[in-house]
Amino acid sequence: MSSDPIWDNTQDTPEAEPIWKKSRRVREGQVEINAVLATGTATDPDVTSDETTTITVDGQSVTLGPSSTVLDGLVTAETNENVPALCSYQKDDRIGPRSTCRTCMVDSDEYGLIPSCSFPAREGMNVRTDTPAASETRDVNLDLVLGGHNLLCTTCGKNGRCELQEASIEAEVEHPRYGVVHDRDALEPIDESSPFIQIDRNKCILCNRCVEACNDIQVAGVLRMEGQAGEMRIGFQNGAETMMGSTCVSCGHCVTVCPTGALVEQNLVEAATLPIPGFTHTNSVGKTIGEEYTSRPRRMTPMYTEEHTEAEPKIDEQTDSIWQYSDDE
Repeated sequence: MSSDPIWDNTQDTPEAEPIWKKSRRVREGQVEINAVLATGTATDPDVTSDETTTITVDGQSVTLGPSSTVLDGLVTAETNENVPALCSYQKDDRIGPRSTCRTCMVDSDEYGLIPSCSFPAREGMNVRTDTPAASETRDVNLDLVLGGHNLLCTTCGKNGRCELQEASIEAEVEHPRYGVVHDRDALEPIDESSPFIQIDRNKCILCNRCVEACNDIQVAGVLRMEGQAGEMRIGFQNGAETMMGSTCVSCGHCVTVCPTGALVEQNLVEAATLPIPGFTHTNSVGKTIGEEYTSRPRRMTPMYTEEHTEAEPKIDEQTDSIWQYSDDE
């Protein structure tokens, strides 16, 4: 906490300004505040350790390497309890976690409810994933994430490989308790300006993965989180309104780390809306009938349409037929 008198509420003088007046002056821009966000992750200097740590997860003792989190302990223990971690990216420890989604909450004897993705594993900790408090907290937070999602899964480029979708299925969520976004007028327009990457902010869960991948790994300095509270969204550091107007070089790293369909490749968008082809299995009587009309044995008689009415089928030079069967059929 800063020692600036603007934040000092301990002043016992008649001139001491009430906190609500101070807050109003801050909101009106009369006071410049430079805030520093402490993430509290296991890779921060104040919690990094070079020693192994042994913790207990649901009664199972696990030994973890240096700078491990409680989530690492859950993965090592292979607990049966569903503990999603939507803002954590397990494939690259350079990204996150930010503890923003709070879907990975677990219970500990020493610290109570904690976010397992960012809380450092400490020697002797006893962690439970199946307590009523932990389970209910995870369910509530997952429903809160779903409440800001439009859930148009069938036409989404990430359908079938979406981490939020997978977490919802494993948690057996049928109807989010806080509802979902149904009003299409309330949805933000999809940014399709780039020929390579599409941004659908209605599916963004504000995990910050894309921002860290863009700025910390690729060092491109394109993406940022802008706005406050419920108005936060993916934005661009140069102030552009669209992806095409930004300094994006279309490396695609943001797409690979996005847990939902907020960032997808443009070519997947059209593929996701194509109808699923249907297949019908029938008995192959065509080859027998064809033999009665001088077709070669074990060859399928081609089907004719109104546009195709030749008396003889067009024979492929390599296979002798449009349909060819293997000898074991």
